[in-house]
Amino acid sequence: MTTSTTRFRSWYRPMRGRRPDEPHRTATPLELFFDLCFVVAVAQASNSLHHDLAENHLGHALVSYLTVFFAIWWAWMNFTWFASAYDTDDDVYRVTTLVQIAGALILAAGVPRAFTDADFTTITYGYVVMRLGTIVNWLRASAADPDRRDTAIAYAVGVGVVQLGWLLRLALPDGWGMPAFLVLALADVLVPVVAERHGKTGWHPHHIAERYQLFTLIVLGEAILSISVAIQRGVDAGNPELWGLAAAGMVIVFALWWLYFDRPGQLPPSSLRGALFWGYGHYLIFAAIAAVGAGLAVAVDHDLHAAHVSGRAAGYTVAVPVAVYLVALWALHLRWKRGLGLVLFPIVSVLALVTPWLPAPVPALAVLLLVLVAVTLVLRHRQATDVPG
Repeated sequence: MTTSTTRFRSWYRPMRGRRPDEPHRTATPLELFFDLCFVVAVAQASNSLHHDLAENHLGHALVSYLTVFFAIWWAWMNFTWFASAYDTDDDVYRVTTLVQIAGALILAAGVPRAFTDADFTTITYGYVVMRLGTIVNWLRASAADPDRRDTAIAYAVGVGVVQLGWLLRLALPDGWGMPAFLVLALADVLVPVVAERHGKTGWHPHHIAERYQLFTLIVLGEAILSISVAIQRGVDAGNPELWGLAAAGMVIVFALWWLYFDRPGQLPPSSLRGALFWGYGHYLIFAAIAAVGAGLAVAVDHDLHAAHVSGRAAGYTVAVPVAVYLVALWALHLRWKRGLGLVLFPIVSVLALVTPWLPAPVPALAVLLLVLVAVTLVLRHRQATDVPG
């Protein structure tokens, strides 16, 4: 009798919800595998952004990148918060997660055509496949968690209706694509707002913080790749100037990492409004970091005379995402500070937008961020020494 029960529960466990105060909660191998497959989608988006920017298609690059990255980020985020509340790690859950991973790979395959031809058909199919796995999981939760049944049903219905809308969008005539995208994206992000009002899901704050840190490392990896390519191309072209550019890019990426992980204990707020603001706000952080990698690649192209943009424009491809990153990080993690700490990040973000007017924009930006890191270290040391006891 015990053996049969054990076998049953190994392939299917009721989704009754996990405790939000569960001790030693960490990311699972399945979640890490899920993130690994998303590396492909992020790389495709960053690489396509790089080529559009290098060809001086700035408006097209911005719109295409923000829309593509929305699909990547939103699908990842929904999986992450659901897993934090309901991950059962049974066979059925693993299969639905693998389906979502398959959708992520389909989505990634459609990124180049979305940039070059504004064809979002493949991306839409991949996105819908991912979200179908989400619907199945919410239906499982509605059946096994009576206290949050209304919440789970609201999620399942809301996600399903929006996915139908994404598919219908493919049949719209030219010119309606972007307005429809804005409407459907808004509908997508409103699903949790509406559903959570029926009853808050029991996500684990430390687990969520760790998952966001891991995705931050993924997008930082794209910038690291750009630095490696800069070094490689510098060696191949016999251009020693690219070594300096690679060093400056390395300092920028190191600084972005340092500033995010300077206080790794930062947790999402417990309130619904605060958690939504924190979770949604990371879209800007993730998208900005990946865009920094694309901007560094454009800077390399400019130095090799392979880009159709001016030196100032190339500088802005790095400076703008850095400025967005600093403002987003300040708004999510640091705006509660006092004194210089309150205004430091907004001031540096403005100064970052000035660096493209200097003779060496990327090195100047690297120096600026190095100073920012140094000042934050001094402020943190002073704060620690001012604490009584």
